Amino acid sequence: MKYSILLLFVHFIGFSQVNKKDDEIKKYVSAVNSDSLKSYINQLVKFNTRHTLSSIDDKNQGIGAARNWVIKKFNDYAKNSDGRMEVYLQQEEIQPDGKRVDQVTSLGNPLAFLKGIDPNDKRVFLISGHLDSRVTDVMNRKSFAPGANDDGSGVSAVIEAARILSKSKFPASIIFVAFSGEEQSLLGSKLLAEKAKREGLQIEAVLNNDMIGNAKAGETGEVNNYTLRVFSEGLPYMDLDKKAMGIRNLGLENDSESRQLARYIEEIAEKYVKKLDVKMIYRNDRFLRGGDHSSFVNYGFPSVRFTEYYENYDHQHQDVRIENNKQYGDLSEFIDYGYLKKNIEANIAVLADLAKSTSKPEHVEIEVKELTNSTTLHWKKPKSGIPAGYYVLVRDTDSPVWQKKIFTTELSIKIPLSKDNYIFAVQTVSQTGNLSLPVIPGIAK
Repeated sequence: MKYSILLLFVHFIGFSQVNKKDDEIKKYVSAVNSDSLKSYINQLVKFNTRHTLSSIDDKNQGIGAARNWVIKKFNDYAKNSDGRMEVYLQQEEIQPDGKRVDQVTSLGNPLAFLKGIDPNDKRVFLISGHLDSRVTDVMNRKSFAPGANDDGSGVSAVIEAARILSKSKFPASIIFVAFSGEEQSLLGSKLLAEKAKREGLQIEAVLNNDMIGNAKAGETGEVNNYTLRVFSEGLPYMDLDKKAMGIRNLGLENDSESRQLARYIEEIAEKYVKKLDVKMIYRNDRFLRGGDHSSFVNYGFPSVRFTEYYENYDHQHQDVRIENNKQYGDLSEFIDYGYLKKNIEANIAVLADLAKSTSKPEHVEIEVKELTNSTTLHWKKPKSGIPAGYYVLVRDTDSPVWQKKIFTTELSIKIPLSKDNYIFAVQTVSQTGNLSLPVIPGIAK
C-alpha cells in the first residue's frame, strides 16, 4: 500500500513524451548543406598531402597551406559572432622522437573559440577532426594523400559546425578544432588536452569525428548509410586505481562520464536527425586502435569518437593507385555526402543542446542510511543558469540506455524503486527544454 501511494506523487515520463524538438536547434540542423561539405573536402584534397611533416611554407600544398585555409574559414565565420569567436593557430615546435617524427616540426592546430554569453557559465564543449592525411607509409610526406574521408570528413564537420553555430548565442562556449599530427601519434590533440588541463578549462564533452563519410564496406560491398558508431570508455581511464573500489561497490562499470555522453548523444541525435541510428560501441575506440578523443580521455575529459559503421580499408591509409582494375586511395569520389550530412547534423544537434542547456546539478547524492525498497535522491542547483526543473533518469542495471524520466521542480525526490535493481541519474532541464548531461549520484554522508 505504501508504494502505491508513493506512485501517485511520482510522474514517470516515457521518452516519447519528452521528445519535443527545440525550434532553434531544428534550424541549425536543417542548415547543414551537402554542397558546402563537398566544397570543403574537395579543397582539402587539392592540398595534395596534409601530412604533418609536409611543407608549412608552400602556399598551395602541404599541411601549412591546409591549416591556413581552415583558419581563413574560421575567420570568415567569426564575422557572424559579434566578436565572440576568437580564431588562432595553436602552435608548437616538435622535436624528433625516433618514431613517427624524424625532423623538427612546426605542429599547428587551427582553432576557433566561440565564447558563451553567460559570464558565469564556464562550460566548454569541443568538436574536432584531424587535418593531417597519410598514405601506406606513415612517414611518406611527399606522395598524393587526399585524405577525403580520413579525415576530411571530420574536418568538414568542424568547419560546417563553425559556419552554422557562429550565429548562436549559447550560455556555454564551444571549441572548433582541426588537429594536426593524429597519424603521427595524436600529437595535436595531446597538445590541446595538456593545455586544457593545465589551464583548468571546464571541458564537459569532446565530440571527435574521424571518418564519418564512408558508407560502403570494402570486403563485402555492403552499404550502411544510416548507422553512426559512437565509441566511449566504460571505466574512466584517469585515476582508475583510486576510483575502482567505488565503481565496484556501486556497480557503475558502465557509467563513466564518457559513457553518459554517449547515451546523451544517442537520445539527442536520433531526436533531431531522420533515419539515423546511433550505435553505442562499448570501447574507447576500435580494437587496439586510437583517435584524438583518447588524448582528452587520458586527462579525464568526457570524450567520444564518431565513426562510420563500416571502414573501407581500400580507401584508408592507401597509396593512390589502380591495381587489378581496382581503385585504391582515400579519394573524394568515395564519400557518401548524404550519409556525411546526417552524421554532421547529429554533431550539431548534440552541441547545440549541450551548449544551450543549464549546467549540471551539483552534489547529486543517494541516501543509504536506511535499508529500504525505495530510493531517495537529493541535489543542489546548478552553478549557472536557472533550470525549469530536473529529470531523474532510471534504467535497469542491464539496460544500455535510460528507460524512464521523472520530472520534478524540487531538489529531492523519493522513488518507489529499489537502488538494488536500478541505476539512477539526475539532469537539469533548461527553461527552453534543453538537457544537461546526467550526473550519477554519490553516497550521501
